[in-house]
Amino acid sequence: MPELIPPAVHLHRAWLEAHAEWGPGAHEDGFGLGPADEVGTPAGFAAWLARLSQDHCTYRWIIESDRVLGGIALRHGDGDYVRWAGHLGYGIRPSARGRGLGAWALARMLDEARGLGLERLLAVCAPGNVASMRTIERGGGAFEGIGETPFGPARRYWFEL
Repeated sequence: MPELIPPAVHLHRAWLEAHAEWGPGAHEDGFGLGPADEVGTPAGFAAWLARLSQDHCTYRWIIESDRVLGGIALRHGDGDYVRWAGHLGYGIRPSARGRGLGAWALARMLDEARGLGLERLLAVCAPGNVASMRTIERGGGAFEGIGETPFGPARRYWFEL
């Protein structure tokens, strides 16, 4: 049975396994990993998690039996980054896809957003990411259209809470 938990230092090895499965780069949506973050050492990993706690964002990891299966982020506010990347970002490691974990985590983060008093959230995904489109649509996201991001076009969806 999966759990949704805040990022935890004791899951360093498990997170590194998930990161290795994704391959090199800072592309795991939902984790808040930046190009300057050094996560290979315990000290670097702890520093990254400390930085995350200072972000205007709620991060949660999807874990099962101390295995990191994915992550989801609820970005607060309406700054430039949120306007193109959305309030919600998530990623599921390749070996855990197809189990409905993204939809499960999304539903829980929408509940968390309601608890914070948020009324409207934006989620975006690449036009070719059919799995993410289905997850967002099944979760209640209403398609707005295609918008531009620094990385190219993205499908834009709104959740009315």
